[in-house]
Amino acid sequence: MSPRDRILQAAMTVFRRHGFRRSSIEETAEAAGLTRQALYHHFKSKEALFRAVIERVHEDALADGAVAAERAEAAGGVLADIVVAQVAARLQAFVASFDGSPHIEELFSEHLLQARDLYQHYAALHDAQVAATIARAIRRQKLALAPGMTPAILARYVELAVNGTKSAYPSMRPADAFLRDAEAMLRTLIAGAVAPSKPKKPSPSARAVRQKRGTRK
Repeated sequence: MSPRDRILQAAMTVFRRHGFRRSSIEETAEAAGLTRQALYHHFKSKEALFRAVIERVHEDALADGAVAAERAEAAGGVLADIVVAQVAARLQAFVASFDGSPHIEELFSEHLLQARDLYQHYAALHDAQVAATIARAIRRQKLALAPGMTPAILARYVELAVNGTKSAYPSMRPADAFLRDAEAMLRTLIAGAVAPSKPKKPSPSARAVRQKRGTRK
């Protein structure tokens, strides 16, 4: 493990234990087995360290989401299964990063105060990731979206649905209730975004059989 990775791992432990405001560079350096000066070589302030931790959390959450989508697709899941798997895995990874901390609400609040630009950046990356997943799934499953709907628009609505669920669960806790409601919102949204499948036209032989039956007395 590189010194930077060791620092980030130690910092996550310290932030979870003490929150952002009561944590210190010295505590993280001690937890990482480094001197204060050695830590400052990598991070110039506690704020910079916190931003790096948040960035790592976002990166890992995005990666987990991509893997979950691939697995759901390989398992033959329908569009809703695939999108829900991707979004849920990302959310679960993010929640798990701070799970068990008595300062979880403070950490989420500081996340938006100290790293709002990172939140917006990774939200945009997630939108693009989900849009690509939707486009791939509808192509492979030969689906059609409702008129006016595109993979990019649907991905944006997915993010809005998740944000709407967050408004009811500001700290995303209890996690099981939050994820359950988010999944219900997403499945309802996706069901309305997919165009109804057109009934298959009967083959000429099937039409002939029905016509023949209709002429019997």
